Amino acid sequence: MELKRRVNLRIILLALCVIVLFSSLTVRLWWIQTVEATGIMEIAQKQWDLEKTLKPKRGAILDRNGEILAYEGKAYDVSARLKPRDDRDQDVVKDPYYTAQALAPILNAPVNELLRILTKPNQVVELGRYGKKISENQKVGIENLQYPQLPSGEKVKTNQLPGIIITETTRRYYPNNSFAAHVLGYLDFFEEKAKMGIELQFDKELRGEKGEMHVVTDKVGYQLPDGEREYKPAKDGMNIYLTIDKTIQDYVEQALDKAEQEYKPKGATVVVADPQTGEILAMGNRPQFNPNTYFTGITNFTNHAVTTMFEPGSTFKIITLAAAIEEGKFDPNAYYQSGTYKKFKPPIRDHNQGAGWGTISFLEGVQRSSNVVFVIMGYDYLGPELLKKYFENFGIGKPTGIELPYEKKGILNNLLKPASQRDIAVTTFGQGVAVTAIQQVAAVGAIANGGELLKPHIVKEMRDPVTGAVVKRSQREVVHRVVSEATAKKTRDVLETVITGEHGTGKSYFIDGYHVAGKTGTAQKYDDKGRIMEGQHYIVSFIGFAPKDNPRLLVYVVVDDPTTNEHYSSWGKNFVAPIFKSVMERSLQYLQQKPDAVGAEKNAQTVTEQAIAKAEQVREVSMPKLVGMSTTAAKLRAEQDNITVNIMGTGTKIVNQYPAPYEKVVPGSTVTLVTDRIEGSKMPDFKGKSLREVMEFASLMQLKITSYGAGFVTQQNIPPGTALKGGEQLQITLQPSSGPLSPALQPGQGVVPGTATDPGGAQPDANSPDGQSGAANAAGGQPPPGSSQTTVPGNGTPQGDSGNTTVPGVPQTGTTRSGNPASTTGTSGTPGTYPPVYPPGAVQSGTGIAPGTQAVPTGGYSGYQGYQGHPGQPAGAGQMPVGTGQSLPQGQATWQYPYPNNTVPGTQQIPAGPPAAPAGSTTAQP
Repeated sequence: MELKRRVNLRIILLALCVIVLFSSLTVRLWWIQTVEATGIMEIAQKQWDLEKTLKPKRGAILDRNGEILAYEGKAYDVSARLKPRDDRDQDVVKDPYYTAQALAPILNAPVNELLRILTKPNQVVELGRYGKKISENQKVGIENLQYPQLPSGEKVKTNQLPGIIITETTRRYYPNNSFAAHVLGYLDFFEEKAKMGIELQFDKELRGEKGEMHVVTDKVGYQLPDGEREYKPAKDGMNIYLTIDKTIQDYVEQALDKAEQEYKPKGATVVVADPQTGEILAMGNRPQFNPNTYFTGITNFTNHAVTTMFEPGSTFKIITLAAAIEEGKFDPNAYYQSGTYKKFKPPIRDHNQGAGWGTISFLEGVQRSSNVVFVIMGYDYLGPELLKKYFENFGIGKPTGIELPYEKKGILNNLLKPASQRDIAVTTFGQGVAVTAIQQVAAVGAIANGGELLKPHIVKEMRDPVTGAVVKRSQREVVHRVVSEATAKKTRDVLETVITGEHGTGKSYFIDGYHVAGKTGTAQKYDDKGRIMEGQHYIVSFIGFAPKDNPRLLVYVVVDDPTTNEHYSSWGKNFVAPIFKSVMERSLQYLQQKPDAVGAEKNAQTVTEQAIAKAEQVREVSMPKLVGMSTTAAKLRAEQDNITVNIMGTGTKIVNQYPAPYEKVVPGSTVTLVTDRIEGSKMPDFKGKSLREVMEFASLMQLKITSYGAGFVTQQNIPPGTALKGGEQLQITLQPSSGPLSPALQPGQGVVPGTATDPGGAQPDANSPDGQSGAANAAGGQPPPGSSQTTVPGNGTPQGDSGNTTVPGVPQTGTTRSGNPASTTGTSGTPGTYPPVYPPGAVQSGTGIAPGTQAVPTGGYSGYQGYQGHPGQPAGAGQMPVGTGQSLPQGQATWQYPYPNNTVPGTQQIPAGPPAAPAGSTTAQP
């Protein structure tokens, strides 16, 4: 009974426990399904759903010809894991100090800074800006530290630099570094924000639109079948094509680099424009910066061409002149008293301290840049209202609208709110007004193109990055007409006399073969308080265009306060003119603008004389830098200097060149260019080529070369025309080549009486040591007529030819080739080559050459074959077959010309054992 009672109690207790358990589960299920349902569903939704923002690719910036100036490329971020994820995780930084020391040189970071980051308590840390957006080369450097290569060539399998994490990302690249930096601007790596230039102005168009992806995934993140709910692809940014021409911009950069290096100005600006369209072809500033490394510091954030306002000085007189001509107020033959304009106090003076040039014509006044004549034309004849009207019509005092940020509108306060009538008068010659360089370019461009003020453009078009279709294109945009075509033509004619006239201030800007028109300018600088700075502090400038009557280019050069002790009156000639002429002349040639007539009759004779002098000389040019250009652009650039191009490879970009950039070459030379894809290049035929030519080719094409023999190529193991991949093994065989005498020459011809064959008429040979006569026999004797002998110091055989050896009927130049001193044991001489190869019919000069005789035809002389010396044999005598020989007395050696039957027509055998010449002398006889 007791047992049954206890059993029942246990059953009841168990039942109660079950009831309580199920009741609790029921309550919990109810709670989850009602109270916590919303929260749990949100958690589940996050686990199931994957939402990802798709980043678009930023558009590229290119020049007008498609040369890339900025693009988005692959980059990498570096971070470090300082604490393990679990007990099994070994990929953590174990030695912060060693890791910091190893990474510092690769990341260009201070060791202490990296050590500070690597000792933080965080689980994962980024390495600051040093580890942000690193390049491919830096990434490879880190990987080589992690898995170094063993001497066997295999890589270590265990990570030697644990805890360093590299993740792929993108960054902005500027392949030409500081090239047109203020035009392009830059993209901040860390904030992903555009700063300056085109990057900022067109940030929205370049950035593109972000995309979205919404899919359903399992627990570990894999997408479930039919799990895609929403997908919006990213829209890449537009590609922007500028009006900039990379080649012309390069000319500007080179000219500015040279100017900055030589006289270190506070600033400098060059703008090149097409005045017919308003397109800006180049824009450069100094100081500049490298947008790839902007974080190292930028000293000049200002694009002076559009943002800096300054008093233009005399270049502004062009507007006053055009206005006076348009209103009929300019008579070039009228006269005025130069020097001082006395209606105001203080009076207005000409730039020569008010001395003037007496009573001169208006035209001469313009040529001399007289301030007085422009006050008369602008203030007296036109008056303030007309003056104001023309200044505003030419765009002064308002922004041009060019597609660049932070453009300033200039200042016309002296006309709008003059404190005195003198303030109005000085604006006629560029004082009391402030302009930007781009305003000046637009205003003077109106004179150049026939009277229309054009809106300047620096963006040519925007294209879809996928299809390449043009989305938006800039057109020639006329703001309004400012003067008539006749007025513009007359103004251009007057401005040309500033360059060509007897009294012109712009003579230094004359360019051979082109009509150049323009105006010089010098303006005083002001301090922060608006006072004229003491000492020599000036802004010098020149604005000009060419050709005058149908201008292709307009170039504006502004140089701010160069560092020099020269008087400021010479700054334009010495500092501005070289920049202008270099940029203008090279750009016109690049654009294949044919030279026109000389600018003035008085210069015609000078130009003709200069042209003749140039024709008589072998003009050397510097080999241009073609590496980095497209194949098409490189060809055009080389053709500008009359250089023949040999393209190796099938790529589109030049990666190597020979001769190297800036080497001196003559027009007509050949430059070999290697593209970024050498596969498919054809093996040339090297027969007849020198070893040097073959080695140059092998170096460029990364071929391995093995040569046998000496002289010129006779055989090659890779047949000509074979497609190359790079790295092939090229074997060549070389032999000394020989050729018959020119058929136009007869034995016994080509000897001048009283020179080589006449002991009494021996002439000094500049190529002989110590000024000895190359035609005189050292022993005083003379071989039979027509014989040939060369005596050199040493016992054995010289290498090649030594001394001036004249063969009857074969004119030679006086070239001395060093012999190879042979030992007393009779070492063998090596085949020599005779470098000079003259085209048929060329007339050479030198001792023993008759005037007007014909030179050796191409391929004629190939060299002389030296004898082998054999010790112990008798002294040499007589004519010997090529390749054999015997020992000779000290200081003497003989050889045979390599002609058929070992003889030269019209010569006799060399007599045995002539007396030895003194050591160090070299003699040769015809």
